Amino acid sequence: MCVALDDEFAELQQILDEGRLYPVFQPILDFRVRAILGYEALIRGPEGSSLARPDQLFAAAARYQMSLQLEHACREASLRAFAGQRLAGRLFLNVTPGCLLDTRLMNGHTRELLNELGIAANRIVLELTENEQITDMPGILEALLHYRGRGFQIAIDDLGEGFANLRLWSELRPEFVKIDKHFINGIADDRIKFHFVRAMQDLAEIGNASLVAEGIEREEDFVCIRDMGIACGQGYFIAYPEAYPVRLLPRRTVSALDQQSLALSPMTGGPGKLPTARTLLKMIEPVHMHASNAEVIDRFEADPSLDVLPVVQGTQPVGMINRHSMIDRFARPFRRELFGRKSCELFMDHAPLIVDQHATIQELAMMLSLAPKHYLLDGFIVTGEGQYMGVGSSHDLMGTITEMQISAARYANPLTQLPGNVPINEHVDRMLAAGSPFVAVYVDIDDFKPFNDTFGYRRGDDVIQTLARLLCEQVDERLDFVGHIGGDDFFIIFRSADWEMRCWETISRFAEAVANLLGIDERLRGGYMAENRRGELSFQPAPTLSLGAVRVGPGECESHREVAAAASAAKKQAKKRARTAGTEPAGGSLFIERRRIGAGELAVCRSSLN
Repeated sequence: MCVALDDEFAELQQILDEGRLYPVFQPILDFRVRAILGYEALIRGPEGSSLARPDQLFAAAARYQMSLQLEHACREASLRAFAGQRLAGRLFLNVTPGCLLDTRLMNGHTRELLNELGIAANRIVLELTENEQITDMPGILEALLHYRGRGFQIAIDDLGEGFANLRLWSELRPEFVKIDKHFINGIADDRIKFHFVRAMQDLAEIGNASLVAEGIEREEDFVCIRDMGIACGQGYFIAYPEAYPVRLLPRRTVSALDQQSLALSPMTGGPGKLPTARTLLKMIEPVHMHASNAEVIDRFEADPSLDVLPVVQGTQPVGMINRHSMIDRFARPFRRELFGRKSCELFMDHAPLIVDQHATIQELAMMLSLAPKHYLLDGFIVTGEGQYMGVGSSHDLMGTITEMQISAARYANPLTQLPGNVPINEHVDRMLAAGSPFVAVYVDIDDFKPFNDTFGYRRGDDVIQTLARLLCEQVDERLDFVGHIGGDDFFIIFRSADWEMRCWETISRFAEAVANLLGIDERLRGGYMAENRRGELSFQPAPTLSLGAVRVGPGECESHREVAAAASAAKKQAKKRARTAGTEPAGGSLFIERRRIGAGELAVCRSSLN
């Protein structure tokens, strides 16, 4: 046994001495811009070695108190391989708390290595793993403050694996948080996992962090994560870790991304045409990464309107050069003589914002709001299937967003500010064109007119605004759409799986809200005394809700008119049920059209429209 251990120690020492560590890189996809954000560096031992697998390698290092030595060797091997391949974007480096506090990491060696390799510190993300217990939290916080001050970003790994990393999140405020693969595998079919991740997403928004879903292996989970609005993803479905990783997204990943999720905001540019990065594209002739700095300066001097120059390797964008930064550098004495003939790669931004042409305006705006400030000045590079197409500016993006907001305001209901009939119809037509199943729910307030006549339009407006607020609270803003048809009529397009529960919760909460608008005696009686249409004093019930719901599958309706007619018919059934059977215990009525909206029902819908 001792001999075996001695052999293992010797092999480990040889691997470290001879630099035989074997880094592989796994791409991390940014869903928001449909592009590779960067790569996580993973380490392997030499092929054919008993320490080839990372678990064996790190276990051996732990047995001989060589873990820190191994980590430092892993970091250097990963950085050299990353720089040697000129990989774009960020590099995620795994770091244990012990290594983070080690003086060898803070003594300037890493900074010297980055300078030697030409890698900017803001491209490095230190990914803190939970392989060992943190015993010195103040020391960790101080160390991370040190690294952040030098441009590094922070990530915590395997969120959900233990309680310790929840504390890390609250204490460290990382830029990236990785969700443990347990919660990602099967999330499309598991409501519990879905809601766990949704809760993590809410925390991420509050903490201004980007979530990375790890372990995506199935297309169903990939699409679910994308539609939830999770920022980034990583896993075998996107790409396997390789020594020479993919630089362009694989075809199956692009195909899954092309199953476009439907935006919920009103359109500009006509029905069904959502502005994307392509609409902001301006063609600027790029420079090759081997072009000299003098050539770049000449381009800027020849065209005063040129603010940035994209840099490409072949047809793939690899960097961006800012006009003011470049000219400022060369305004200093002897800079042109010293650096004029050197490659422009020396001064370019190696991690520009690169987005796919299909990235939506909303996704771009969200990305820029979370990105470093220099992206607002530099703008972004637009690609098609990974190939350079042009650049877009933040100025044009803001102008487009302003136009969209003006358009949304033009068609919004003035009382509730919710989308009115035009955006409602456009959204239904988009859903139908995409062949996406949904549930249309027509919402109407019963006995609203007597209440409005008795208590005045101001109290009536309070009821309508209360309902609008409740509807917005009950839907999932990333999946569902709420519109205000007019008066006391509302329309919801649900894609949430638990839509029926949300409907009943709305009915219940509306009943409670209306009761609070009445006096104690009126609340106990469930209504109030008022004049009816004949001028006679009679009892009037408190306003309640009637909801008519219709499931719409792919190909079952041709236009928003048919959906509106079917939902209106369901709403009438809900009101009839409330009148004939009395108000249901929850304080309202929900009628669900159980029949398939097929040819027979469509004929009825169409005849009702003629």
